[in-house]
Amino acid sequence: MTALAISNIVLWLVVVCLVFVVLALTRQLGVLHERIAPAGALMMNRGPAVGQRVEPIDVEDLTGRPLRIGAPRADGRSTLILFVSPSCPVCKALLPVMKSSREQERGWLDMVLASDGEPAEHRQFVGDQGLHEFPYVVSAALGLNYQVNRLPYAALLDGEGLLRARGLVNSREHLESLFEAKRLGVASLQEYFASRA
Repeated sequence: MTALAISNIVLWLVVVCLVFVVLALTRQLGVLHERIAPAGALMMNRGPAVGQRVEPIDVEDLTGRPLRIGAPRADGRSTLILFVSPSCPVCKALLPVMKSSREQERGWLDMVLASDGEPAEHRQFVGDQGLHEFPYVVSAALGLNYQVNRLPYAALLDGEGLLRARGLVNSREHLESLFEAKRLGVASLQEYFASRA
């Protein structure tokens, strides 16, 4: 055998070994993914407790339409209040996720965007981001009622006016974790996984 043939055999053995290493690493990543539970939306220690009835607040959206947020609803639909700001880059990145979630959950959920500040700035934000189909409320009292101190923040109310889930929502997974927490009847996915451990 020549040196060239021996080096080809050695190279093929190395390639076969690398294939097995890649397969083993792929399997380990799958195992790791199964063991790590999704974090879900981060709940803050401030504000109304999940399961508590919230105080209804009468507000108007940017078009002047009156809304009563937190009151029991005759149609039984839930309401997601998403607190955002025109100056928040994470909020802007979350808007497409919110729009697709609205479509996916339209059978049981209504969404309201909320903020505080100058209405003119928020009208510009609604126009720039194409948010005309959402009720948009500018109300400092609403943010104070839910003790919102970081954005984007969401609160999910059921049709009876009970707070079902809440927390910081920085991604699609965080937003959907609120829906899943409501379906499971827990305050958060963290609570659910802790109870199963």
